[in-house]
Amino acid sequence: MCQLLGMNCNVPTDICFSFEGFSRRGGETDEHKDGWGISFFEGKGCRTFMDINPSAESVISDLVRHYPIASLNVIAHIRKASVGKIALENTHPFVRELWGEYWVFAHNGDLENFHPQLSGCYLPVGDTDSELAFCSILQALQCGVTEKPDLERIYALLLLQAERISNHGIFNCLISNGEFMFAHCSSDLYYLIRSHPFSKAQLKDLDMTVDFRSVTTPDDRVAVIATQPLTVNEEWTRFAAGQCCLFSQGRILADNAAL
Repeated sequence: MCQLLGMNCNVPTDICFSFEGFSRRGGETDEHKDGWGISFFEGKGCRTFMDINPSAESVISDLVRHYPIASLNVIAHIRKASVGKIALENTHPFVRELWGEYWVFAHNGDLENFHPQLSGCYLPVGDTDSELAFCSILQALQCGVTEKPDLERIYALLLLQAERISNHGIFNCLISNGEFMFAHCSSDLYYLIRSHPFSKAQLKDLDMTVDFRSVTTPDDRVAVIATQPLTVNEEWTRFAAGQCCLFSQGRILADNAAL
């Protein structure tokens, strides 16, 4: 299946280190070679790069690995195609507008007998079950809600949609509107939170180490979410099946496992 990578921070941060290792899994250290994509929130804007070539070999991926784009929220995805042909329109992350904001979504897993009725306000461009799920989620959020609810209400709505869709199969996903990062786990998903006192981190997929003490301040805080741990010397926490977390400012703001 595909793999996910997300980052949520309290100060604009670049994802170069994590993406350096993650992108190697797209055809070099793993089999996810059917395309990749990454979306960065910058203020109200959203910068997205995609390619149908393996991320380990992509010229565009090489640009992202070496260009320090600073963002509070980032979602990346490497694809192993199961539903939908290898094509740019089927490449994650998917981006749509809701309540005057960009929303970004990426999914890992397969959904069976998933045929939601769409009203037409959100329709898939490609033919993946992932994009169909994203359109279904946004339609449900928008239904009868003309103004953006508070964050507590948004989390409750996303939780309901994740539970509904996961009844159809494996639904590991990341969603962000640039303000928060929502993560749902069906099978495989991990996270860690880097904060003061920082230390060194060594990538699992590449012989590369960064000493975060030299590139951070004591107030920095970064949450990293990934399908599989990216480093070998940090303590990653595994999500439980069905667990949904809302990350904001580099910390967990809501967690259904704690309810």
